[in-house]
Amino acid sequence: MDISVYRPGELTAADRAAWTAMQAKAHLHGSPELANPFLSPEFALAVGRCRRGVRIAVVREGGEPAAFFPFQRSATGVGRAIGLGVSDAQGVVHRPGFAWDARELLRACGLAVWEFDHLVEGQHPFEAEASGTFPSPVMDVDQGYEAYLSRLRAQSPKFTRTTLAKERKLGRDAGEVVYVHDERDPAALRTLMDWKSAQYRRTGRSDRFAHDWITRLVEQLFHTRSQPFAGILSVLYADGKPIAAHFGLRSERVLACWFPAYDPAYSKYSPGLVLHLRMAEAAAADGIAYLDLGRGQKEYKDSLKTREIQVSEGWVTRRHPVAIGHRARRAPVRALRNVVVSRPELFEPADRLLKKMGKIRAGRR
Repeated sequence: MDISVYRPGELTAADRAAWTAMQAKAHLHGSPELANPFLSPEFALAVGRCRRGVRIAVVREGGEPAAFFPFQRSATGVGRAIGLGVSDAQGVVHRPGFAWDARELLRACGLAVWEFDHLVEGQHPFEAEASGTFPSPVMDVDQGYEAYLSRLRAQSPKFTRTTLAKERKLGRDAGEVVYVHDERDPAALRTLMDWKSAQYRRTGRSDRFAHDWITRLVEQLFHTRSQPFAGILSVLYADGKPIAAHFGLRSERVLACWFPAYDPAYSKYSPGLVLHLRMAEAAAADGIAYLDLGRGQKEYKDSLKTREIQVSEGWVTRRHPVAIGHRARRAPVRALRNVVVSRPELFEPADRLLKKMGKIRAGRR
């Protein structure tokens, strides 16, 4: 393989165009998962402006780009999927029929190990090293919103009926309900991040927006506009006041759901669910094929989904002491977390404890 490794700013306009074209045509070649916006050059470049060690490997065949592999690298050769911890799709973006040797690719990138937690399907050289595979629910809207809603009514009639009724009641009680699919007001983004931080604290989770690089990344992506990539802020208003919002990323065919939150004062109306239905309607009208709700077991995802795709986590390693040490440190933590999340008898008490700690922490503020 002819492999060159670049810093994000060194990638040429021609290479970026080739990368985007591969994503745009991926569904035509049986690899729709490669169209995810987290696999786009725009996401890689944005992370590169917020994090050190971001690199992009370009594999060429006959002088033309055949594959792109974005990653993050430490000084010791520990590699991670780009944006690990916030990215919901990872892997190599490639043209049809391209095959690679995982360890040869790592060697060319100067990596002893590459860690991933949302590896998309079809990455066979990496999938061989996966330690687990997990569902990522999606909402199919390629046949239009009405077709999606009909399917939802058939599989979850009570949920659909109740959610639509709550939206009507919201309008009666709180004033006119207005949905803005692509809100450009930065103040609305700040409101969403404040809601999300409060939610993290309330439920005892780590506040992602307490990390400056994540806040800067979201703000950069909010202002990123190219064809067909964009950061999309969707907001649900009642009587002119924002009550629910979501920030995600879109490519030509996929809207990746990322940061949803709502004002708890309106929780009895399920504004988050109402928002997701409005998002599905607008996405369908905009030519989106599906909304990717992301890995993770949540009741609202089970209610909204039409099917599931699969993502994997694990490590690809070379024979190297750094790889052995990194995996020895990380594997037990990942294994314990996955056991707890997958078993209700463990997850439910752990979740209650986290929420209790969140209330205590909130009370000390």
